[in-house]
Parts: sequence; C-alpha cells; structure tokens
Amino acid sequence: MLNFELYNPTNYVFGKGQIEQLGTLIPKNAKVLLAYGGGSIFKNGIYDSVMKNLKDFEVTEFGGIEPNPHFETLQKAIAIVKEKKIDFILAVGGGSVIDGVKFISGATNYEGNPIEILQKRILIKENAVPFGTVLTLPATGSEMNSGAVVTIESTQEKLAFGGSALFPQFSICDPTVIESLPKRQIQNGIVDAFTHVMEQYLTYPHDAYLQDRIAEGVLTTLIEIGPKVVEHPTDYALASNYMWSCTMALNGLLNKGVPTDWATHMIGHELTALYGIDHARTLAIVGPHLYTVLFETKKEKLAQYGKRIFHLTGSDDEIAKEAINKTVEFFHLMGMDTKLSQYTDDYEKAAAFISNRFQERGWIAMGEKQNLTPEKVKQIVEMSY
Repeated sequence: MLNFELYNPTNYVFGKGQIEQLGTLIPKNAKVLLAYGGGSIFKNGIYDSVMKNLKDFEVTEFGGIEPNPHFETLQKAIAIVKEKKIDFILAVGGGSVIDGVKFISGATNYEGNPIEILQKRILIKENAVPFGTVLTLPATGSEMNSGAVVTIESTQEKLAFGGSALFPQFSICDPTVIESLPKRQIQNGIVDAFTHVMEQYLTYPHDAYLQDRIAEGVLTTLIEIGPKVVEHPTDYALASNYMWSCTMALNGLLNKGVPTDWATHMIGHELTALYGIDHARTLAIVGPHLYTVLFETKKEKLAQYGKRIFHLTGSDDEIAKEAINKTVEFFHLMGMDTKLSQYTDDYEKAAAFISNRFQERGWIAMGEKQNLTPEKVKQIVEMSY
C-alpha cells in the first residue's frame, strides 16, 4: 500500500430536516454570501428553508452560477465578497455551485491573478474564505472534498484545482432534495459517481485490499439502486443510498494508498468545454474507449472488476473485455448515449484539437502508468465518435 495522509475536516450533516441546523453551523455575526445556480431552489422550497434559517445573519445573494461554473462569472462574486467584506460563503446547489464557491473562497485573498489558480494548478492551502454547503444534487462529491473544476469561457478550457483550505466547513445533505430533480440529473449523478470510483479503482492490482472492497461496494450499490432511484426519487432508502454513495465516491477515502487515473475526466472536461455536453455524459462517452485503448495495462483490474461486480466467468482476457461491455450496458440503462456523434454533428475536429491541447499544456504522460500520451488521447476520442 502506498504512503498516504487522510485529512477531511468537513462536518457531514446527513438526513431529513437537517437544514434546521444551518443557523448553528455558521459562525455568529458572519456576513454571508448565499451562492446558487439557475434558480431551481426557488421552485423546490429550498431557498425559503435556507433563508428561514439565515434570519439572524446579514445575507448577500449571488445567483447565476452555471452548470459548469465560469471563471468570468465567479470573478463578479469575488468582487462582491471583497466589497462587502463577506466572511462566510454558503453554497446552495449541486457540484457546480459548490465548485464555484471553492474558487471564490480560494481566489478572494489570492495575491496574483486568480486565473493562475486554474492555469497553473495553484494549491490553496491558506487564506481561503470559510464556506459551507447545502447539497441539492448528489453527483460530484464536492460537498466533502477539496477539489473543484472551473471553466474559462474565453478559452474554452475546463480546469481542475484544489487545496487543503478548500474543504467545506460543513455540508448539509438531505436526500429528500432529489424528489424534485429531473430524471436526467439523477442519471448524471449516478454515472458521475460511478466513474469517480472507476478512476480510483480501475488501474492495476495492488495490496490495498480494503480500498478495493470499499470501491466495489460503492459500484455495486450504484448499479443496484441507479435505475430504481431515477424512477422512484421519493423512496427515501434509494435516495439516501444514492446521496451517500456519491459522497463516498469522492471524499478522499478511496484514493488513499492506491494508484489513481483521472484521464477519463481530463478528456471528458474537454468535451464539455467544447460542446457543452453534461459532464457525466462525457465520462460515459470516454471511459469505455479509454479502457479499451489501455486494455493491456488495465486488464488485470478489469478482470477483477468483471468477476466481483458482474460475476463473469472465463479467461481473464474474456472477462476483462466483457466487463467493458457490461459497463456500457449499465451506462445505456442509465440513459446515457455513449458516442460523441449522438450529441453533436461537429465532432470530427475533437480528437486532434484535444490531443494538441494536451500536448501544448505538457500533459504528455497521464494515467496511473503515465503511459497515456496525446497520441493515445486522439485514438480514444476518435473511437468515441
């Protein structure tokens, strides 16, 4: 097992009605920036519940954070935080709103140009504005980790950043919020969480046995409940297991002591930046083809995955190949199209564009074996057409 440190200071407040604790979780006398997205919280009653529990605080609202939060939009929020001397931020939304708030938190007191945080992947280890979250859409796990992704609209780049100062102080996670979500968003959440686990699990054999079993537990749970929770979002057992699985998929536990990949996300981010395709759907497009191109280095773990998750039999090669097919079947069951051409007619430029962009950034040796080159990235995207 690889050496690791496990640090996660987020107070995870889970269950029905936990929003009633909001007023006790924010520091007294704090000036609060309430950040949210497109306004769905006004339709489902969450806004009213939040404001009721913020009645003792001075609150400034900032709405309009995009599904893939734009650097340009977040800059406006940073200006407000500075102008009004905000000392606490509350993110009410899904992963995109939370990611946006992480950027606001880390960039407000950053001494250089905030765009450097994205382009140079600056780690934010101190001087962040404290923040908490009220989760409205389970998917990304951003409610219990210190990473985030932000889009620079002007350059069509979607870039990751993070740092130990960017953990939420608390996250209120009430599974009943999914009752009003469109099916598409729940489908996205399941596939997003599933791929988060795969990025940390589907690498090569190692001796972190417990991490493998925890990862397989999350994968099995998502396969079991995924199609059901889409059709029955008011079922609390399904909703609560869905929400907790999404958090467990990316709260830092699964990646301790193990090799990780993340290339599916890196390629998927480019498809979102280029075409505006939902994040989870880009993962469903890219993942199976990446497993195919890197089959020889992932074969042993693919076979383990096939045996333990899908109970497949045969030779390791046969099981590994069929495991990829089973993954695609699950994505289809979850309402995912798995070809780029099903989302855009302007797909033929994608492979060369993404490969060249990776080359320009110096991303020439990616994945758990550092064997994913820009040439292989091009091959993966072309197979995704």
